[in-house]
Amino acid sequence: MRHRVKKTTLGREKAHREMMLRNLAASVLIYEKVSTTEAKAKAVRSLVEKAITTAKKEDLTARRRLIELFPQKMAVKKAMEVLGGRYKKREGGYTRITKLPPRSRDGAAMAVIELVK
Repeated sequence: MRHRVKKTTLGREKAHREMMLRNLAASVLIYEKVSTTEAKAKAVRSLVEKAITTAKKEDLTARRRLIELFPQKMAVKKAMEVLGGRYKKREGGYTRITKLPPRSRDGAAMAVIELVK
């Protein structure tokens, strides 16, 4: 039984899955729009939302937490300088997932995850 089990494993080991999601979240912050599978988009949504909420605080502790989280320095810089200010008055819901047609090679359900303007 799967009572109260919420994590999505995405068919990967823990370390691989976490680093993949961290890289995908950094790409969402940098490019503001990324096309990926629907399962990955749903899994990365919470990571992006939490990162933007942290960036809204605009202090040294928030910057250090984002540096811990993201391997790319550009993602931390953009989150702190651009996105934190953009979403200062917004309470949450910074991302939007839009479904796309299935991928032609393997039929995987595709989606676009993007930041709301």
